This record gives sequence, structure tokens and C-alpha cells, in this order.
Amino acid sequence: MKIVTHVALILVAGVALGLIGRQMRHSTAPSDGPGPDEVIYGNDNAVVDNATLRPEDVANDTPSKPPEDAEWLSEFELLERSGEMVSTADLKGAPYVVSFFFSTCPSICVSQNQKLKELQDEFEGQGVRFVAISVDPENDTPEVLREYAARFGADPDQWLFLTGELNYIRRIGAEIFQQPVNKQFHTERFVLVDPDGKIEGFYNWPEKRQLEALKESIESMLQEEASSKKS
Repeated sequence: MKIVTHVALILVAGVALGLIGRQMRHSTAPSDGPGPDEVIYGNDNAVVDNATLRPEDVANDTPSKPPEDAEWLSEFELLERSGEMVSTADLKGAPYVVSFFFSTCPSICVSQNQKLKELQDEFEGQGVRFVAISVDPENDTPEVLREYAARFGADPDQWLFLTGELNYIRRIGAEIFQQPVNKQFHTERFVLVDPDGKIEGFYNWPEKRQLEALKESIESMLQEEASSKKS
């Protein structure tokens, strides 16, 4: 009788351990945060794999087709903090870097714009422009953006802060710059556009190696532009 009891206890213990192990395998392990090659979006929850990206690498981020009764956007026009309208036609002729942000973002956007300030200073007087597009346009009026831009010492001619209507900005992000954006939700990628208005690449600014690659790409464009003017 004792042997049977012992066997039964062993079987019960084995089943219990098996159930515990199964539950542990199906539970979510605590995260140590994003790895060195990941991109975090503005809501701090969406993480996607990241590498040095080219336009074709992010095709899956964009809608498969434009909204009904609408053509796919190839150009845009938004309101700058100065009160003037700025379009893609105004930006052609020199490299420019596009970013997405919102002024009430307490952390990521601040760090992002500090990086842009460094880039602005490094390429001062060389014709490179920086185009920051708000993903919270209801709050980010031209007046708000003027105050926000002043915090970072943004040159009004070199570093533009744009706002508009949210649905239109969503489309600009997805259809022109191949970046998913929404209200207070944005990518940490900088988008580099060449003087002809074509996307050259995408750079994850928190990654030092990618920020350096962005600088090298800008410098290469400037050198090509200078060479073409001499010839």
C-alpha cells in the first residue's frame, strides 16, 4: 500500500511540474529593452528590427494602396512655423533630412532634436536643410512650433518645423517618406532626401554608426554637387 501511495505522489508531482513548465514556456519573459539594432517608435512599445536601410527595405511599412478616391502622394505642402507654406518643390536643389516629432514628447523627441541641432551646426552654411514634421498638429500650431524651435536654437532658414492636418501628415509619412506615423506616434529614423527629391536612405539616429553614416552620405552629396558645378 505504501508503495502505491509513493508512486501516486510521484505521478502527481510530475504532472504538476509539467504544467508549471508549460505555463512558464507560454508566459512573456521580462524584457531588458531594445537591443543595439532596434528602432523604437514614439509610443515606446512598438519595436522593429533595424539595419542601415534603403527605400526598398521599408516597403512593408507603407500601405499597399492609396486611400479610395485618392492618388498616391508624390509631393506635399505644409505650414511652417513662420506662417509660410513649404512644399517639396521648395526643398529641391539641396539635400534635406526629414524627421517626425511632437512638441509635448518629453524624452525621445528632445534627444532626437538635440541630434538635429548637432547636424545643423555641423552643416551650417552648406545648404543642407532639416525638415521636422509634427505628428500632433492639433496642438503644434505655428506659434507653439516657434517657441519649441527656439529651445533648440533652430535656424529658421536651415531647420524647418512643419504642421498641417493629421490625416494628410499620415499620408505624407507613409506614401512619400515610407514611414508609419500617427498622432503622437513616429519613427526614430531620419530620412535623407537627395537634391532631386529622391529618398537616399533611412538612418536610426540613436545608433552612433548610423548617425555617422548619415553624415557621410550628406557630405558625399555635397561633394557631388560641388563637382557638378565645377564641370
